[in-house]
Amino acid sequence: MAIVAVAGGTGNVGRAIVEAILATGKHQVKVLSRSPNPALEKEIGAPIIPVDYSSIPAIVKVLEDNQIDTVVSSISMHSETVPNEFELIHAADLSKVTKRLISSEWGVPVTEAQQGLIPSVPHKLAAFSLLQQTTSLEYTVFHNGFFMDYWGIPRVKSYLARTPLISWLDIPNNSAAIPGSGETYAHFTHTLDVAKFVAASLDLPKWEKETFIYGDRLTWNQFLKLAEEAKGVKFDVKYDSVENMRKGEATELPGQVALYKYLPKEVLQGMTSAFGAWFEEGVFELKPEGQGQGFLNEKFPEVKPMKAKEMLEEAWGKGFLGRK
Repeated sequence: MAIVAVAGGTGNVGRAIVEAILATGKHQVKVLSRSPNPALEKEIGAPIIPVDYSSIPAIVKVLEDNQIDTVVSSISMHSETVPNEFELIHAADLSKVTKRLISSEWGVPVTEAQQGLIPSVPHKLAAFSLLQQTTSLEYTVFHNGFFMDYWGIPRVKSYLARTPLISWLDIPNNSAAIPGSGETYAHFTHTLDVAKFVAASLDLPKWEKETFIYGDRLTWNQFLKLAEEAKGVKFDVKYDSVENMRKGEATELPGQVALYKYLPKEVLQGMTSAFGAWFEEGVFELKPEGQGQGFLNEKFPEVKPMKAKEMLEEAWGKGFLGRK
């Protein structure tokens, strides 16, 4: 049995991971958070331990006092400021009891050439470099493609933000802005399935430096067709060229306008165009060949991840209005 600390386990990917590990009944789970929250602690079913991420010695003390042998980080890497992931890695390496760490990756392998496009890229590269310099940790990062949840929120369970990130498929408004040709394959995984694979990986005797998982593999044109079939309507479809996307230009979808009060238009456009170009360039099609282990799906066939068709039918099928 492991004693696992999930950093950032009160929401988003972290909350799903806490739930999945608890569901196995095999391990103790503790949540690392910046502040206590007794009500949420009761709801989650795991203790929430306050942590001062600005102090590496303070983090080390929390890890050692709680006998944490495994750390799973879901600290956000998308901010412009330096994430506390770095202090967490240093502390876990210094802790006398901590032996394993999963870094906050949750996407695709990134490269130096992608710096300047998405704020998380330099942070993820720096975190992986820090991991390689550790002396006492076994570590891994999870590559899962793009989160599938965004096209099921809020009708399919997810701990991601309840306001959906509307990009490429605007399902409520029957519209689509397909990146490139729409014929390049990509991998998508629901966060609840990411969490199930993380929980399963705790039982592995050895981790690879990179862990690859997926829920579904399909093109944007196939994704679009599944959405149209689920709703029983044809979408208004536009295609954005790679040339335009590389200039930061992407077709505005009707549902994006309401999001600008949370995420400025230029920020959403920049993110959509950058990721859109990556989709067309094949960045989101995971290729673990040569990594030593292939997809983790092969080691845990009992984990049956959600497919896009299943999610879309549950969220947008003709019977969804009658479901709670």
